[in-house]
Amino acid sequence: MATDFDLFIIGGGINGVGIARDAQGRGLQVGLAEMSDLGAATSSASTKLFHWGLRYLEFFEFVLVRKALFEREVLLRSMPWMKGRRPAWLVRFGLFLYDTLGGRQILQETRTVDLTTDPVGRPLKGKFTCAYEYSDCWVEDSRLVVLNARDAADRGAQIMTRTKVIQARRVEGVWEITLEGPDGPKTVTAAGLVNAGGPWVEDIIRGKIHVNATEGVRLVRGSHIVTKRLFNNDKAYFFQGEDGRIIFAIPYETDFTLIGTTDAEHTDVNVKPVATDEEQDYLVAFINQYFETPVTRADIVWTYSGVRPLYDDGAKSATAATRDYVLTLNDDGAPLLNIFGGKITTYRKLAENALKKLGHKDKWTAGVPLPGGDFAVDGVDELHRDLMRAYPFVAESWARRLIRAYGTNAAVMLGDAKAQADLGVCFGATLTARELDWLKDQEFALTGEDVVWRRSKLGLRLTSDQIAAIDDDLQSSMGNEQ
Repeated sequence: MATDFDLFIIGGGINGVGIARDAQGRGLQVGLAEMSDLGAATSSASTKLFHWGLRYLEFFEFVLVRKALFEREVLLRSMPWMKGRRPAWLVRFGLFLYDTLGGRQILQETRTVDLTTDPVGRPLKGKFTCAYEYSDCWVEDSRLVVLNARDAADRGAQIMTRTKVIQARRVEGVWEITLEGPDGPKTVTAAGLVNAGGPWVEDIIRGKIHVNATEGVRLVRGSHIVTKRLFNNDKAYFFQGEDGRIIFAIPYETDFTLIGTTDAEHTDVNVKPVATDEEQDYLVAFINQYFETPVTRADIVWTYSGVRPLYDDGAKSATAATRDYVLTLNDDGAPLLNIFGGKITTYRKLAENALKKLGHKDKWTAGVPLPGGDFAVDGVDELHRDLMRAYPFVAESWARRLIRAYGTNAAVMLGDAKAQADLGVCFGATLTARELDWLKDQEFALTGEDVVWRRSKLGLRLTSDQIAAIDDDLQSSMGNEQ
């Protein structure tokens, strides 16, 4: 029976769009429905690190750590050690494994840091004298989601945002999927179905697809605070607590520091996660064990929280629950693949394994850049200089923001502009009408929130009135198109 799609995906988080890109690139016709904005839930609420997590070596997840380390790029950070927790020899041994398990080539190896003489020790209390520095990666999670979706769409996939799956059922050997989107209800058919609903994966199985499954998810809330900049170096700090947890303090958006994360059980998937007062106090107290200058709640400029849909492996605590993914295939008729768990670090490998489980074995995504990523790992500074030469009216910090967000597509977006006026009205924080059009036309942005909190973090620099003006402009332009 002919179908509209070879593969239909429920969920526009990192796993859903990663599978869409991979599948479309293999020649399958792919459709994807996301009930909100791309990456609006878990995939925009991470700690912004593209890593596996050093602490998972404690749970003997060596294969998982090794698998994830092959996916990372460069970020340096310092890791002070706190007495009363893991002994120094254990930390150093873990870092040795972290250096060697992943076939490190371009990252710097671990080194010992004397905090009494190294500049990285200046923000810290004097009792901390030794640290270890190792390399990992930084990522803007929600942009990674959008770029995967855009690449999938460029290759022919249909990406449908603000579109809910009302139900999906097997009819005559194919999936019949009922959708509710901006243009009203419609029904499509697909040869195969992927449930990448993230926190809603279990609800989709039972409430939308109506199939039996023994697997489930454990919802764990991770909350973060963003403060004014707390230190002047470009390292990220990895701190241990006496309760066995760890948190990061990461340079963020030039003028800020990102601190997180917590691990708290989240009981209702339909309740929006927020950083509670208790969690904020916990993070402030935790960081104050280390920094010489105390942080207060008044220093917090923004908070965010997300729900991690961990595979329910029966672990006693949220911290100990596995961060690996589990793929289950129901092939009682047209195939259904359910995605449980996973981390942003391993989304590409998850996509490969998902397609393999569905019977497609040709890999292609390793080494193939996402839109705007067609430049060398060490070519960012050159790209930045080239943009400023081509567009002299673009200030250095503005150019750096554009390169970080769009890579080689920054010049494509600026096009033939000879002066800032050619880019149209400026909404604040260097966001122009030209860039806003790009985000709408190329990156699926429909609201001010999409733009300032997921396509960028300009919400940290814009007023509520400026964000409202962005939203009004988007709504007006969409109205004119209809």
